[in-house]
Amino acid sequence: MKIGIISAMEEELNAFLNQVKFDTKVTINKTDFYEVTYKSLKLVLSLSGVGKVNAALTTQILIDKYNPAYIINAGVAGAVDKKLNILDIVVADNLLQHDFDITAFDHEKGYIPGVGVKIPCDKSLVLKAKEIEKVNVGLVASGDIFITDDMMGAKINKKFKALCVEMEGAAIAQACYLSNVPFLVIKCISDTVLKENNTLTYNEFLDKSSDKIAKYLLKILNILD
Repeated sequence: MKIGIISAMEEELNAFLNQVKFDTKVTINKTDFYEVTYKSLKLVLSLSGVGKVNAALTTQILIDKYNPAYIINAGVAGAVDKKLNILDIVVADNLLQHDFDITAFDHEKGYIPGVGVKIPCDKSLVLKAKEIEKVNVGLVASGDIFITDDMMGAKINKKFKALCVEMEGAAIAQACYLSNVPFLVIKCISDTVLKENNTLTYNEFLDKSSDKIAKYLLKILNILD
């Protein structure tokens, strides 16, 4: 079985590459793809770069070239829910784009024509992810902004009931949804928008959160093997 894995940043990708050994590196449209054999699985790891456009483009290349059975986005995120702590793991059951706004045309915030507001992750993958260990399951909100304003973070949490925010997951979800590819999004909390100095906390815990989500991803792959 072939599984695509998307990371936005080198720290996230390298944390997983430290757990496995890649066979081949391929560069397509300035995006790097690492082909890995792990037990009975064929993995394709990709470094998308930050932001929704980069994430969507990488996802579509991954789908068109490799035809994966599943796509998993693994990375870090900022908490907007008070119950979350640094290094907690979040498994998305749904994703949305908190900065997509066509409310002027009588649609609710986050609504995307032909898609809707929330895009659900594959239920079977979410169940498998929950079986591994105790995690937080809920909505992940994506947008093309690194949020440092605690009022904005609180607003996203209140409006959408989001657990955390990041910059790629919902774009990956949209590309997978439109291509009928099952997907899963898992995040480790590297910072919290609801506390002061969250950028400093992000820098401090980026490597630790990347390492933790990489190890958790490996546990999921062991179940899928």
